[in-house]
Amino acid sequence: MPPILSAELTALGYSVTTVHPAGVEIRGSFSDCIRLNMNLRTAHRVLYRLGSFEAATPADVYRQAKRISWEDWIPVDGYMAVVSSVDTSSISNTQYANVKLKDAIVDRLRDRFGRRPDSGPRTDRTVVFLYWHGTTCMVYIDTSGASLSDRGYRLDPRKAPLRESLAAAIILSTTWDQQSAASFVNPMCGSGTLAIEAAMMAASMAPGLLRTSYAFKHVVPYRHAMDEDHRDAARAAVRPPAGAIVATDVDRASVLATKANAERAGVAEWITTHVCDFAATKLPDLPGVIVMNPEYGLRLGDTNELAATYEAMGDWFKQHCEGWTGYIFTGNLELAKKIGLRTSRRVPLWNADVECRLLGFELYAGSKKGMPRNG
Repeated sequence: MPPILSAELTALGYSVTTVHPAGVEIRGSFSDCIRLNMNLRTAHRVLYRLGSFEAATPADVYRQAKRISWEDWIPVDGYMAVVSSVDTSSISNTQYANVKLKDAIVDRLRDRFGRRPDSGPRTDRTVVFLYWHGTTCMVYIDTSGASLSDRGYRLDPRKAPLRESLAAAIILSTTWDQQSAASFVNPMCGSGTLAIEAAMMAASMAPGLLRTSYAFKHVVPYRHAMDEDHRDAARAAVRPPAGAIVATDVDRASVLATKANAERAGVAEWITTHVCDFAATKLPDLPGVIVMNPEYGLRLGDTNELAATYEAMGDWFKQHCEGWTGYIFTGNLELAKKIGLRTSRRVPLWNADVECRLLGFELYAGSKKGMPRNG
């Protein structure tokens, strides 16, 4: 999702300096980290780099890391955790790298203050992140702690739920204009993640407004006013969506879960829900986008039964959704062939370890000349 995240950062006024396979870099302050934790929809965490160096051995990591001014960041009477991404031939046990970094931090603090913070696996306090690949080492303060995808509204996930950040990436990959009166319709809504994320976007509601627990609150530079300033700005930006947002599912328990999750998210009044088959979904008068996330047949359901479902989705799009743009997010490209419509776009995204595609379909009245059906 780095290209989508890059677009988010640009919209917030930042200049992207580097795009990595699993991350994006910008230059900013600690206060910017707080703002980004509040506002980014497709990021999993915000890391603030304290140091970068070459390390061939764990001893190098210890020596270089001990030079960092940890006293400016980690409360000596606090609690910290070290997490990492390690891929180097220097060690066989990646946890050993965490231990060496932890030793460097606590030894420096003990040298200066005569005491040291507690440490362990909990990531709800101060979190230090170590990136050590090959001989390249980078050390960060993880200002998020728990993944930013954990918004705090989804207590009933139902089965095979979409991660909130992935749902946001799916929506941002469509042609839907969130600030217009165009409608957003989500049949097969499950626990309602797509509809809820869409409502938050349309209302200009920051995804971090619901959360109060962040790792940035447990570092030395943090002041309560920093958080409140960004939170106040986020609250002031919220306004009712201009367009209709509809979520339906044939499973009554899923619709009830959607309602409950939407209530916790503060967007329930903006989402219309119905218990019905996707093909019975009543579309609003003003067209927009229809986004569906059917089962893939990889972990859930039977592939043969799902083939009929995918074919029925294509038929519904073709026969009843003219003037709309339809999207189907799936991790089964063989089943996708059953949709029987020509795609207008194909966006690759990963759902955990499953490579997926967001397939877009321009839905015209009748048949568009020269537009063949395909697989």
